[in-house]
Amino acid sequence: MKPRTRRLTLILGGMGAIGVATVLVLQAFQENLVFFYTPTQITNNEAPANKSFRVGGMVVTESVKREPGGLQVEFLVTDTAKTIPVRFTGILPDLFQEGKGVVAQGQLNSDGVFIAAQVLAKHDENYMPPEAKDAVDQATKNRAKMAKPVNNYESK
Repeated sequence: MKPRTRRLTLILGGMGAIGVATVLVLQAFQENLVFFYTPTQITNNEAPANKSFRVGGMVVTESVKREPGGLQVEFLVTDTAKTIPVRFTGILPDLFQEGKGVVAQGQLNSDGVFIAAQVLAKHDENYMPPEAKDAVDQATKNRAKMAKPVNNYESK
């Protein structure tokens, strides 16, 4: 084999190996990618079915129900516009509280209950994931718009 042909074969083989490696990395990245959804997006059926995703918002006050003697906990998460039930089996983070921010990762079951595999609580007074803060702000703005009357005509 001529040196030129051998060099071309090595270059093409190397490019093929890089291409295969790129495809494998992108496929692994796609499988492990977890998107964030708000309760409003979930109730509007924008969340994926049978795929893990994250939901975030505020834990509704007086909504936490613990199974006596067990690790199962149910609570409601809201973005101030919509609310969804969350079920988690395990030990909740120390910072988990009613009325505080939470992010849960898991899947939505056929009954509309979010089955969380992991629950994350905020780490200080002011922390909220940027996506959750934007969603809460947007829901608050939308609620304020809907509360305003459409026609502002004064009767003469």
